[in-house]
Amino acid sequence: MSAEVDFINKKEVHLRTLKQSGHVGFDSLPDQLVNKSVQNGFVFNVMCIGETGLGKSTLMDTLFNTSFESTPSPHTLPSVKLKAHTYELQESNVRLKLTICDTVGYGDQINKDDSFKAVVDYIDAQFENYLQEELKIKRSLVTCHDSRIHICLYFICPTGHGLKSLDLVCMKKLDSKVNIIPVIAKADTISKVELQRFKAKIIQELNTNGVHIYQFPTDDETVAETNSLMNSHIPFAVVGSTEFIKVGNKLIRARQYPWGTVQVENETHCDFVKLREMLIRTNMEDMREKTHTRHYELYRQKRLEQMGFSDVDSDNKPVSFQQTFEAKRSNHLAELQSKEEEVRQMFVQRVKEKEAELKDSEKDLHLKFEKLKRDHAEEKRKLEESRKALEEDYLDFQRRKQQLATAHHTLTLGKSKKK
Repeated sequence: MSAEVDFINKKEVHLRTLKQSGHVGFDSLPDQLVNKSVQNGFVFNVMCIGETGLGKSTLMDTLFNTSFESTPSPHTLPSVKLKAHTYELQESNVRLKLTICDTVGYGDQINKDDSFKAVVDYIDAQFENYLQEELKIKRSLVTCHDSRIHICLYFICPTGHGLKSLDLVCMKKLDSKVNIIPVIAKADTISKVELQRFKAKIIQELNTNGVHIYQFPTDDETVAETNSLMNSHIPFAVVGSTEFIKVGNKLIRARQYPWGTVQVENETHCDFVKLREMLIRTNMEDMREKTHTRHYELYRQKRLEQMGFSDVDSDNKPVSFQQTFEAKRSNHLAELQSKEEEVRQMFVQRVKEKEAELKDSEKDLHLKFEKLKRDHAEEKRKLEESRKALEEDYLDFQRRKQQLATAHHTLTLGKSKKK
């Protein structure tokens, strides 16, 4: 079998290149793929992590140039809750099913030790849902909604002093599960000099703690230079706004302050345009691909190993799915038989113990019965003796009574004769 596999591999390596004598038509495959993709539409899932009030919802409205009508979250929630909302967007003839997942109450608790747990559990749950659909006999991967998170925007509070311990712990827990892009929220509250120092401090802390954030790919020559430049701008300092002001003859998104105006799409004011270009216009498909080929595959591998499946056996030889299933089935049946025998032995032991207990109880009852019988006989004997003694006393009493009656009668006759 191994020789056959080696032969096939060698055959695949040494493929001959042939020339057609005319046009065939498979050069239209890219167009077919594009048409099919446009027809099916696209799915993109974004998770926003950050403390309440950092402008997560506002930035989403700004990024997709719409209003998702999200409601403000309170600061009084006892635990972190994740709320996912799915929207249907269309631009030209391209349809996008967008899911935005918000972490409500993140970082608002006094004890923040488990703040990241709800986020990790949610991401794993989406992987598990896809895996269960994949393992079905009748699968519908094309029609089912893929809720796996493709990108996580981690909002950093613009303190200017570095990352909080909660930020580092959460990103460390998530970097193997999702693509992370850190963003500095409300960047208009910090000066440019402080912002550059803050960015350098964040990157240093991420590297020191071994946190792996998403890097825009540089293997495609068409976007390699742009992505390489954008990688140096991470974390992006962003500003979001739902308000428009008129500048010249144009309405632009901006934030109006007493001291001036911050234009959201002005690259000298913030990195919003850079984030939008990288997130939506250039690398959205790469994020979707990395989610499937890297993060989901890692989760799938761990879960299948937990289920007992493996590609090789103890001798490092390939094992088929059927062999693994049969081995697991045999082991499962053996375990069932072992448990059945164990339960049977336990049942027999309990029956024996119960029989011994019942025999002891029967013996005790028999002894009590014999004792009661003896006590009853003794009591009967005593009562019989008492009856006999009472009868003798009664006869003696009657005899004495008779004697007294006779003596009294004699005495009465003697007195009568003397008269």
